[in-house]
Amino acid sequence: MPADKLDALPRLPRDDAGPVFAAPWQAQAFALAVKLNEAGVFTWSEWAETLGAELAAAGPSDSADNYYEHWLAALEKLAVTKGTMSRHDRLARRDAWDRAARATPHGEPIVLGRDER
Repeated sequence: MPADKLDALPRLPRDDAGPVFAAPWQAQAFALAVKLNEAGVFTWSEWAETLGAELAAAGPSDSADNYYEHWLAALEKLAVTKGTMSRHDRLARRDAWDRAARATPHGEPIVLGRDER
């Protein structure tokens, strides 16, 4: 992405070479947004508006470290709004991930259902 376009996204995590993902889940969230757009679940305009609203709600002093947290929140909102999942399903999945994360030893991948073992 050209530097002038990156300047328009001051909170986008980056290094000297450009935008970066700090963790695999961030790249997966990015890919999910691309795939959902390609599948016609939402338009790029809807995506930009929803992500923009998430970033605006966080405020200008929000850390760039939170950028993909807002990305994920925007994806969740669009998934519910567009009917690809219910609000109940979203909350249930979030709870399942939270339980699995708490049950996962440090340094190991988080696996859904780990808390049920």
